[in-house]
Amino acid sequence: MDAVTDALDPAYDPAPMREQYHTSELAERDLAAHPMEQFALWFKEAAGHAAIHEPNAMVVATATPQGRPSARTVLLKHFDARGFVFYTNYDSRKGTELAANPHASLLFPWHPIARQVVVTGRVTRVGRDETAAYFRTRPHGSRLGAWASTQSTPIASRAELLARYEELAARYPEGTDVPVPPHWGGFLVAPDTVEFWQGHENRLHDRLRYVHEADGDGTAGWRVERLAP
Repeated sequence: MDAVTDALDPAYDPAPMREQYHTSELAERDLAAHPMEQFALWFKEAAGHAAIHEPNAMVVATATPQGRPSARTVLLKHFDARGFVFYTNYDSRKGTELAANPHASLLFPWHPIARQVVVTGRVTRVGRDETAAYFRTRPHGSRLGAWASTQSTPIASRAELLARYEELAARYPEGTDVPVPPHWGGFLVAPDTVEFWQGHENRLHDRLRYVHEADGDGTAGWRVERLAP
């Protein structure tokens, strides 16, 4: 037996772990005409549910041009008719991957209400004015952190990171303006598809996906399709 198998407590074997979901039907007739409008309705319900700690937490998946994927959890900071906006260090792994391959997938895992939303789309940087406006709303410590962390790069120790932070805190004490780092800013994910998933008994889940497509007259619209669970 290998060390991992030896360490596994039979009481925590993942194979039998499962739940039955008990929710109402998600029907095509109940969907809003635009996926961002439907997302707004579901987001409001998720944000109002006491068991969902961070409703704006989402998994962002990116890939290199060679197709090697990576994923991480980040926080959604804005959404509107354009799509979904999050902020990060442009020199981070996700930032460099998006620069080379500007496509991403987002996943909102709202497990307590047996729902998830899956997005695929093209990614662009938001304007510097929009980035600066958001940066000014961040807590002072978070603004310093954006300067202190060379995100995704190896560092010798946590002490090195804290020393850099303390140096910045001395330079920009509480109450002073912290400039926006040139290597930091927002990404907009403009959706090509948005899937709304709702769990049901016996794994017969509802999966309704909006697909962005051009109409015959050249205008863009949305088609809804149902996917097998």
